[in-house]
Amino acid sequence: MSALASRLGILLSGRGSNFLAIAENIAQGKLAACEIAVVISNKADAPGLESARARGLKAVAIEARGRKRAEHDAEIIARLREHKVDLVCLAGYMRLLSTEFVQTFPERILNIHPSLLPAFPGLDAQEQAFAYGVQVAGCTVHFVDEQLDHGVIVLQKTVPVLEGDDAHALSARILEQEHIAYSEAIARVLSGEYRMVGRRYVKP
Repeated sequence: MSALASRLGILLSGRGSNFLAIAENIAQGKLAACEIAVVISNKADAPGLESARARGLKAVAIEARGRKRAEHDAEIIARLREHKVDLVCLAGYMRLLSTEFVQTFPERILNIHPSLLPAFPGLDAQEQAFAYGVQVAGCTVHFVDEQLDHGVIVLQKTVPVLEGDDAHALSARILEQEHIAYSEAIARVLSGEYRMVGRRYVKP
């Protein structure tokens, strides 16, 4: 990816705490040479849309309810293209992307997942990790492919599981690291200073 690629498209379904962290890092200059071009949600009442509008960002609801996935994704793709988005960032977007969507933005879609993939993919990853009894948990930023929580890993951050933890406390500490990790991963990808070797993301 070219170092000039700097327009982000954010997809979210809820409050979008990772979106807010990205926006704040951009505002503070911690995430340089990029801007949020558009925020899109599959739910019209997603709190993240209102947060985006409050920041003066373009925010669009494209309701998924009652629509075929291909039709819904096609409308989102069109909107991302309209805003000349270079990198798509899923920030709590609770829908699987169609093959067409993934192939439209090859190696240009990022997701963050609250576990050390490939462990505990899917929903409630923090609770899964806690119930399993792991001693180290964390989060993963990865490229999105056609499979759930499967694409090439860009960055991971670890979080120790403390003796007094419950699933809620562990989730909160993982979320703190998510807010750091996502912006770091975006900067890495936008720099273009990497290559893919099989499933490995390799920095120079």
